[in-house]
Amino acid sequence: MSERVFNVLFLCTGNSARSIMAEAILNAQGKAHLRAYSAGSHPKGEVHPLALKMISEAGFSTAGLHSKSWDAFAHPDAPQMDFVFTVCDNAAGEVCPLWPGHPMTAHWPIEDPAAVHGSTIEQEKAFVLAMKYLSNRIGAFSNLPIKGLDELTLQKRVQEIGHMPGSFPR
Repeated sequence: MSERVFNVLFLCTGNSARSIMAEAILNAQGKAHLRAYSAGSHPKGEVHPLALKMISEAGFSTAGLHSKSWDAFAHPDAPQMDFVFTVCDNAAGEVCPLWPGHPMTAHWPIEDPAAVHGSTIEQEKAFVLAMKYLSNRIGAFSNLPIKGLDELTLQKRVQEIGHMPGSFPR
């Protein structure tokens, strides 16, 4: 008998960096009981090259990663989500579609590494930090005993993960 796989959707406005990196990290570290997807409210249509570079350098697969609209997951034929996490403040403030099955939601803010301007080293540092913060939160999430927690406790734990460090030092 196979263990249930929980579907997780990471949302961001552009679906070009943070949500894409989160999808790649969770699919690599999801312990076979978590499957990740990503989408954006206003997708840019392409994945940021530094996001792909960081994902690849971390040893995660970039296969199949692409920028897409959250509408792709709001129709009845889409995979039913168990969790939906916003990883940017813009997406958290937008009116999201009604997700079939009423998944558990939380906001895990990560500053946008694609918004960092400056030298190549400064931009890469921003992407490295975003990967680190996402990895820490996803690690905490993937280690939760999802099936062993009641819904209220699980919601509290998922929201607490969103309060883990995730801002760039100023």
